[in-house]
Amino acid sequence: MKRTLLMAAGTLVLAGPAHALHPAPLVEAEWLDQQLGSDDLVVLDVRSAIDDGGDRASFEAARIPGSRYSSYTNAGWREDRDGVAGLMPAVDDLEELIGGLGIDNNDTVVVVPAGTGPTDFGSAARIYWTFKALGHDEVTILNGGFAGWDQQGFEVTSGTASDPEAVDFSATLQERLLATTEEVEAARDADETTLVDARPPAFYRGETQSPAARVPGTIPGSVNLPHDGSIEEHDGAYYLQPESLKARIDELGLDHEAPTVAFCNTGHWAASGWFQLSEIGGLENVTMYDGSMAAWTRDDDHLVQLADRGTVSVGELAE
Repeated sequence: MKRTLLMAAGTLVLAGPAHALHPAPLVEAEWLDQQLGSDDLVVLDVRSAIDDGGDRASFEAARIPGSRYSSYTNAGWREDRDGVAGLMPAVDDLEELIGGLGIDNNDTVVVVPAGTGPTDFGSAARIYWTFKALGHDEVTILNGGFAGWDQQGFEVTSGTASDPEAVDFSATLQERLLATTEEVEAARDADETTLVDARPPAFYRGETQSPAARVPGTIPGSVNLPHDGSIEEHDGAYYLQPESLKARIDELGLDHEAPTVAFCNTGHWAASGWFQLSEIGGLENVTMYDGSMAAWTRDDDHLVQLADRGTVSVGELAE
């Protein structure tokens, strides 16, 4: 028997079209249940060890009927390059990855995270952003992920999953969604772009440092919108709460029309930041700094800001 999750967020996203094409950026389990079996609908399960979300064995033990599996951490959605972790791979590599999952340009893709934590949500957000960056707009995220689907009592299947037949997927890179280090430098100099640090406050203040970055601190002039601030746990599954998010964006006083760049340590939490700002918050011109602090701190001359020291150079901190 289905159990309906009574949340304001669910009411909001379910107001979208009741068909598989052109879904809202964030959909609820009830919506997906109504669409299963629709033509050109692909349910893509991307759970991984992040937030103890599982792996392929977990997927084969319990999954949404008809879904396909691609590990967020191991399948090739991101790569390390030139000493920077977590970058977007080459377009042709992503075309091969996506086509190998049996996804073509006519498919609507529902990205399903594990639903086991806020950082896990970033897995879905990063893959959602990747599809958008490749020019594929028919994509959405299942709020609550697989944990939410299961917890609400919707149908679950199990058993060995066969690999889909590979198809052609053609991408057109949308450079407007990617911010380079040079563009972030120019944005700081022009002071016309809002920089949004999606990391938890301890990273933003410079009290905690990622091993991917050479030094702690944030990009000077940035504001902090932690990726996990509006992701809440309900009965063991984690859901993004749109109304809470919009209130937090309003508290920051962000200009919805101004150019905005989301960043973090390696472009994972930043994907959540980008999704929350652009797809849910309604900001009109949001990009993501793929390299984030891992790339920014490679240059000794770049400045970082710490709560207890003010603005200093990377080189000075790295000594």
